[in-house]
Amino acid sequence: MIGKMIRLERIMNRETNRAVIVPLDHGVSSGPIPGLVNLRGAVSKIAEGGADAIVLHKGNVKAGHRGRGKDIGLIVHLSASTSISPDPNSKVLVCTVEEAIRLGADAISIHVNLGADDEKEMLKDFGMIARECEYWNMPLLAMMYVRGKNIKNSCDPKLVKHAARVAGELGADIVKVSYTGDKESFREVVEGTHIPVVIAGGEKAESDEEVLKIIKDAVEAGGAGVSIGRNIFQHKDPVAMTRAVKAIVHDNVSIEQAIKIMKGEIK
Repeated sequence: MIGKMIRLERIMNRETNRAVIVPLDHGVSSGPIPGLVNLRGAVSKIAEGGADAIVLHKGNVKAGHRGRGKDIGLIVHLSASTSISPDPNSKVLVCTVEEAIRLGADAISIHVNLGADDEKEMLKDFGMIARECEYWNMPLLAMMYVRGKNIKNSCDPKLVKHAARVAGELGADIVKVSYTGDKESFREVVEGTHIPVVIAGGEKAESDEEVLKIIKDAVEAGGAGVSIGRNIFQHKDPVAMTRAVKAIVHDNVSIEQAIKIMKGEIK
């Protein structure tokens, strides 16, 4: 498993065993949204801020990953659907593990919506991808959401806990889930699976303090970091916001200190 360990250290900090991951795969689902029109610029800013890894679809690797500035870990995303679809919760595979390896990926990611009409197909794909990742010693990040016509609250701790458990049981190395709203319930999510748990960022938040508090609470509850997109790449200063998030995740600074780092008041 040495190959997987080497690759994991490309997307997770070896000292903290935590990760600051910034997904930039939104173009498939939502189109060229603000912050991602200039993909190479977005990647450069996020790398400069000190993130551990980004998530890209295969077609954007050449367009946005390698270039000037700091290097950054690459996670190639295999799942896709669009907001135009009659069922945006239905994710299909649009890339293979071998394609991702040829592109230079350090890890693979997939998206599964538990509770969706075609949950069984997404779970079947999960099992197949996990098997291939194990063969190639590729780390697998499972983005596990609870979404469907019968789901009233996608952040329900009981449901999120179930989603995180499924990821570990089916062979993921890291799981991304929604934050449950408080440290106590999120601690149960972390304790309910044997793999590292990172939180999703969701929609663009109203304030930086709100985002940083959620991250701080999640880490204090045992979380392994973040996989946050819009609240970083759509920030007025993505470099500064990435630095603030990194400081909380890897350096355990307070929210107040993180805000000062973001404002450039302390290094």
